[in-house]
Amino acid sequence: MTTTIDYFYTHLSPFAYLGHSTFEKLAKKHNCQINYKPINIMAVFEKTGGLPLGKRNPARLAYRIIELKRWSEQRDISLNINPKHMPTNPMAVDCAAISIAATGGNVALFSELAFRAFWSEDKNIADEDTVVSLIEEAGANPEEILALASTAATSYEANTQEAIRHGVMGSPVYVLNGEIFWGQDRLDMLDSALTSNRAAYSTEA
Repeated sequence: MTTTIDYFYTHLSPFAYLGHSTFEKLAKKHNCQINYKPINIMAVFEKTGGLPLGKRNPARLAYRIIELKRWSEQRDISLNINPKHMPTNPMAVDCAAISIAATGGNVALFSELAFRAFWSEDKNIADEDTVVSLIEEAGANPEEILALASTAATSYEANTQEAIRHGVMGSPVYVLNGEIFWGQDRLDMLDSALTSNRAAYSTEA
C-alpha cells in the first residue's frame, strides 16, 4: 500500500519554499504519494492562534529573519527576506496549484516555480499574467487551469477547513497517518518516521 502525506501549504510561506524541494525528494525516497493541499493561511491563523507578520511581536519578527537566513544557507536557496510585492494575496497561485493537481499536471514543479517567482525573483504572484506564465512554464494549459478557478476556490476552502480540523497552525505542515509535522525543519523527523514505519504519535498520554 502506498503511503500518503497530506501537504498543507501556501506559496506565501518562505519556509514552505525552503522545504519544498527537500520534501519532494523525501517523498520520492520513500515512494510516498503527496496530496497537495494549498490553504488560506490567514484563515488558519485566525482559528488556530497565529498572527500575520504585521501583528507579531518585534522579537518574533527578528528571529524569523535569522531563521530564514540560516535555512536559506542550509538549503542553498536564494531568498529575498522582504519580497518586493509583500504583502500580497496568494490565492491565485494557490488555487492554480489545486487545479493543476486536479488535472494530473506537475503541481510539484508549478509550486517550485511559484515559490521561486515570489521569494527569489520579486515577481507579483497576484498578477494574472504572472500566474499564466507560471502555469505555462509548468507545462499546463492556462485556459484549462483558469477555467477551473471556481472549483479550485471551493477546494481551497475545503483544504483550509480540513487543516483547521487537523490542528494545522502554519505553513508548511506535513500530515502522516494523522500526525502533524509543522515546519520544514521537521523534515528529518518525518524522514525518520517513514523509515521506522512507527505508529503515529498522538496527544494521548
